[in-house]
Amino acid sequence: MYKSVILPLAKEDITNADLWYEEKQIGLGKRFTQQVREKVYFIKENPKACYIRYDNVRTAVLNMFPFMLHYIVDENNKTLVISALLHTSRNPDLWKKRGEK
Repeated sequence: MYKSVILPLAKEDITNADLWYEEKQIGLGKRFTQQVREKVYFIKENPKACYIRYDNVRTAVLNMFPFMLHYIVDENNKTLVISALLHTSRNPDLWKKRGEK
């Protein structure tokens, strides 16, 4: 199994979405965060299961929420670098503007 590193802005993405869902319904933020954990676990076991979408960046869609994890597979270190969690309706090029490739 690969290790995972979630970059600071991706952590911020997760926290912001969690808080937004929790405001909408108590407990929904917790369910959202659990879905993120489950998807991270899945890609740690299956790092190449998701397609490359931009340069070397792969995206994994959450099962119950309209968000995609953006990540790079570092084969040398057997590590996934998660750079963003973006809503599917947002421009996917946003992660590039962060300077977190």
